[in-house]
Amino acid sequence: MIQLKFGTILAISAASLLPLTAAAQQPANPGWFVPGQQRPAAPAGNPAPRAAAPVPAAPPMAPGFVGDASGGGDTQGPPRQLQVQLPPMPDIPPMEKSAPPPAAVIGVLSVPDVLRFSVAYQAFDKEMNARKQKLNEDAQKEQVALRDLGQVLGRDRAKMRPEEIRAKEREYEDRVNESRRKFAERGRIIQEAAQYGIAQIDRTLEAITQQVSISRGVTLVLNKAQLIGTSGEFDLTPQVIEVLNKILTSVVIPPDGVSVVDSIKTNPAGPGSIAAAPEPREPTPLVLPASPAPAPPPAAAAPAPAKPPRKP
Repeated sequence: MIQLKFGTILAISAASLLPLTAAAQQPANPGWFVPGQQRPAAPAGNPAPRAAAPVPAAPPMAPGFVGDASGGGDTQGPPRQLQVQLPPMPDIPPMEKSAPPPAAVIGVLSVPDVLRFSVAYQAFDKEMNARKQKLNEDAQKEQVALRDLGQVLGRDRAKMRPEEIRAKEREYEDRVNESRRKFAERGRIIQEAAQYGIAQIDRTLEAITQQVSISRGVTLVLNKAQLIGTSGEFDLTPQVIEVLNKILTSVVIPPDGVSVVDSIKTNPAGPGSIAAAPEPREPTPLVLPASPAPAPPPAAAAPAPAKPPRKP
């Protein structure tokens, strides 16, 4: 049985989909792109007290906005490596000899090439880029509105009473916090849709590669990007692309602004399709004919026996 996992490779290819705002780059599940990897927790600290200085004309960008130099990411460096003496190593008993594994029949697959020619992935990539662009444009508009609001507040401070100034400052801070929350939520929803779409492509690609490998008699599939060179006889990529475009023409993601989790709760059958028809819930197994064996070369014809010389 061939075991293939493309989640990490697909996630690297899909990373270009989501250079969103800084808050959008912090999904609820930070281990999505590299399964099992955990980000260091941000250091806890006391919140800074409210400054009595006037509200700046250009307020600092919230983590949910475009152009945030801080990125809203963690400032904590990598954890220090623990340097202690380990306990004694347990004894490992010798093992009896067993049958060696069978000889490997190797095939290679280029996942980036599969995604480049995948109809479903290209439509999915276009939709995700459109949603990301809209989020960035709306964030830039909100940034300009907050900057203008801060300038007005700073200009009118001399005309207001202290209680009016405090009320305006609270109103301004509430607006900034609400903007942060809103754009962080929108970024999270786009991240969820990207994960949901990539998971569908990952699942289908793995199943197709399994079937193509079985039909070709391949027992080990290698990543073509990690090889220096290979001949076309080992490459499974063209056949995988052909079958993928027949089996999966689109991915299913909810409409823009709708969370995948909320959409599934509303419609247990799954979110609405973004392009063409959604894939069936129980697709029929893919059966590919085995590659025909090359025909043996024709046998050479036996030479005709020589005729005896005629007697005079």
